[in-house]
Amino acid sequence: MIYADNAATTRMSDAAIHKMLSLMKDNYGNPSSLYGLGQEAKEILEKAREDVAGIIGARPREILFTSGGSEADNQAILSAADLGRKKGKMHIISSAFEHHAVLHTLERLKSEGFEITLLDVHENGIILPEQVEDAIRDDTCLVTIMFANNEIGTIQPIRKIGAVCRQKGVIFHTDAVQAVGHVPINVEDDNIDMLSASAHKFHGPKGVGFLYARKGIRLKNLIEGGAQERGKRAGTENVPGIAAMAVALKEANAGMEEYTSHLTAMRDKIIAELKEIPHSALNGDEVCRLPGNVNFCFEGIEGESLLLLLDDKGIQASSGSACTSGSLDPSHVLLAIGRVHDVAHGSLRLSLGEDITEDDVDYIIRSVKDVVEYLRNFSPVWRDLMQGKGKFIL
Repeated sequence: MIYADNAATTRMSDAAIHKMLSLMKDNYGNPSSLYGLGQEAKEILEKAREDVAGIIGARPREILFTSGGSEADNQAILSAADLGRKKGKMHIISSAFEHHAVLHTLERLKSEGFEITLLDVHENGIILPEQVEDAIRDDTCLVTIMFANNEIGTIQPIRKIGAVCRQKGVIFHTDAVQAVGHVPINVEDDNIDMLSASAHKFHGPKGVGFLYARKGIRLKNLIEGGAQERGKRAGTENVPGIAAMAVALKEANAGMEEYTSHLTAMRDKIIAELKEIPHSALNGDEVCRLPGNVNFCFEGIEGESLLLLLDDKGIQASSGSACTSGSLDPSHVLLAIGRVHDVAHGSLRLSLGEDITEDDVDYIIRSVKDVVEYLRNFSPVWRDLMQGKGKFIL
């Protein structure tokens, strides 16, 4: 089996598994307890906080542990909105291709009277700093732009966007779930006020993540009930999961340069080969993208059939189409960059892991080419296009 869906989730690293299991067995104390076992757990918790903070250039007290990226996104956005409401600032800027954890939270705020501006995304999947600057108003309380897109992998000019927000005095949040552990991040240098991350995207456990919030930003509680996490997130901390996340992040950070070089080479080889398929198109910028991300549209086929046939060949991948989750609507990300419905349905996302080999890549290339040709041979849409009864889009 070749696993090529690392943007969905990653395999836990051996070191993270070992750390988690050892703590579940031997250091199971409640970090809020005063006796020895509890204080040992407290020390482990705070060491993990220091490690996570150090890797992204933050202070330990600016790190709040959460259940994952979605919770962190919600808390960041709702906190900034709450601060804005108190100052009479009810305008928020985001983009049309954010993760639904951001978009759905913005919809909630819209129902509460906030005005939401969703910036258009260029065909290459990039938001320009000038767009953000032009959209900021006197009543803007938050700009939230994702660091790297979860579907097409494009990396945004975060440092420049953050600089615009800093100059305008507007809080800047970034959903960095796909970026943390994969590209260098320093919240100070990158002018980031709040950042969301999730452990299972960089070989940590599921159900664990963190929110960075710059000192001075008052967070709104989502969960009440206790004084944990400095009173900002009630509930006994998942010490084994948090410690395992810190281990995984340290590993990812230490190997980032090596893995980036390897993954970029493998990614570029796949892109070059798949571009040879007639009437196909790469989604997103070819250079400003995550090292392991490949996302293509193939005209005349359905992404779901492509995924199932690749699965039969032992390749685990995903589609940009939301059909895989029971919806008939194509990916909002692909629509945001200008793909029409029919083309967006025929999409494929390959997100490579660090252990991918050149033989794996060669097999993926052969398999995708074979499956696309096979599906087109049975497609009435493709037949009509070939017979001139319709016009090719790609």
